[in-house]
Amino acid sequence: MERILVFIPAYNCENQIIRVLAQFDEEVLKYITEIIVVNNRSTDNTEMLAAAFIAQHRDMPIRLLRNRSNYGLGGSHKVAFDYAMNNGFDHVIVLHGDDQGSIKDFLPVLRSRYYKKHDCVLGARFMKGSKLQGYSAFRTFGNIVYDFLFAFVVRKKIYDLGSGLNMYSVSMLRNRFYEKFPDNLMFNYCMILASDYYDHDIRFVPVSWREDDQVSNVKMMNQAFRVLKMLKDYYRDPGVIKEDYRELAVEAYEADVIA
Repeated sequence: MERILVFIPAYNCENQIIRVLAQFDEEVLKYITEIIVVNNRSTDNTEMLAAAFIAQHRDMPIRLLRNRSNYGLGGSHKVAFDYAMNNGFDHVIVLHGDDQGSIKDFLPVLRSRYYKKHDCVLGARFMKGSKLQGYSAFRTFGNIVYDFLFAFVVRKKIYDLGSGLNMYSVSMLRNRFYEKFPDNLMFNYCMILASDYYDHDIRFVPVSWREDDQVSNVKMMNQAFRVLKMLKDYYRDPGVIKEDYRELAVEAYEADVIA
């Protein structure tokens, strides 16, 4: 039987983390082997609340991990990918801990085993059939423009650069091509380019997405220019995807099991 890990990156999401964990009802858990919450050194009560939820739901296969340093969102992905490889999982689902996405949007993917046919299945907020709530027209337009630019460069349809609800085959990750990708929010952009470079089979599926009480960590203008430079460099020479994009080289991305 296939082993599917759900990875929930969490940073200062004390108002949302319980709602995210509560998404895992009996219907969803039929397909999930284990859930890990990776706390990226939150400065609020995220870790305490997640630990309390786990204590109250001992029948649920949840573990709480704490990064040994603030590795950023990309660094937390690296922790989770290593965890998946080291513990014999076949697939990893990423669901952000800020409760913008819903794991139930992937139930059709899980029921049909659609993920078996592809290296990764990526949630798309800007695809036909997707649903956006509380997402500004300006940000929607900006994302669609960037999707178009990436599609032009990789010559494939791109419907989202990183929705926070994605599923990866562990076999795709084994060569750790992502190790030198940015440890910040730009990690997913590199994953899109790498999928082109390494000829990964990717598919997009529409998802619902909402913004209500979440606090964005995106520094929009600074990130926008950095992404454009990355895209321009890749267009000129796809081999740049092998370079080290990190601001600080980390020897090992490690976390401790807290609960």
